Amino acid sequence: MKSARLVSILLLLQTRGRMTAAALAEELEVSVRTVYRDVEALSEAGVPLYGDAGHAGGYRLLDGYRTRLTGLTAGEAEALFLAGVPGPAAELGLGPLLAAAQLKVRAALPRELREHADRVSGRFHLDAPGWYADTGEGAAPYLPAVADAVWNSRVLYVLYRRWREPTDVRRRLEPYGLVLKAGRWYVVAGPGPRTFRVDQILELGTSDEEFARPEGFDLGAYWAGYQRDFHDRLHRAEAVVRLAPGARLTGPAADVVRANGRTDEEGWIQATVPIESVEHAHAEFLRLGTDIEVLEPAELRARIADTVAALARTYGA
Repeated sequence: MKSARLVSILLLLQTRGRMTAAALAEELEVSVRTVYRDVEALSEAGVPLYGDAGHAGGYRLLDGYRTRLTGLTAGEAEALFLAGVPGPAAELGLGPLLAAAQLKVRAALPRELREHADRVSGRFHLDAPGWYADTGEGAAPYLPAVADAVWNSRVLYVLYRRWREPTDVRRRLEPYGLVLKAGRWYVVAGPGPRTFRVDQILELGTSDEEFARPEGFDLGAYWAGYQRDFHDRLHRAEAVVRLAPGARLTGPAADVVRANGRTDEEGWIQATVPIESVEHAHAEFLRLGTDIEVLEPAELRARIADTVAALARTYGA
């Protein structure tokens, strides 16, 4: 809709400063000609919007001009309050600030949108950690200090516990950003960058030493690549399995079965699925009982057969 697009242009210029017509068109996924028409409509409506020609030109708003939040739709107002995550904000020491910000936004909304936002906040609650996550106090006691270092580009010196030997190592970190994944906080830090679990920091020393964040570093893009690499490293082996009708695997194995599984005349599905290791697959496949048969590798098939035989001896006795 044109009205929504006009509001978007105002907010883009308000938050980013000067933007060219081409940049606005790309952001809004419209033609440059459409941007020209929208800018003309805004000018006719009295918005102090100016265009400069030349290499460094573009559109900009008069310094100090701010638009109100009356351009929010009902859905946008609902999403805004649904996106407020009080638990993680409190862990970062930002709980009161989040509450104050939501109160200010709520006060600026028209009555109808305020009712929409209140209805959503009363009907949806985000609880990110799993059921068996550690919810005790002090699970990540250094999180506020790490967050402060991220915000102020300050170097950290930590004693960190990792899974391989030597387990406890000292590291100098240049913290670029924090990520909350399934209830756990991770700090992405240079040099590298590399990823560290905040709850595995055993000791932390702050400093006044500043660092320069790499130009163009995109935390979201880095994390997406990190997850892809993690899963690639995790599933480096394969197993050939047969699944009974209705049996379900999980994760990447389930995706492979859906995409490439072959159903025989008995309704069983055969597929070659990725596994993390023989040990992990052994535990994962046993939960399906007789609804799965491992054909390969021989080591995994023998391992499951030995376990089943041992169970039979135990319960047979």
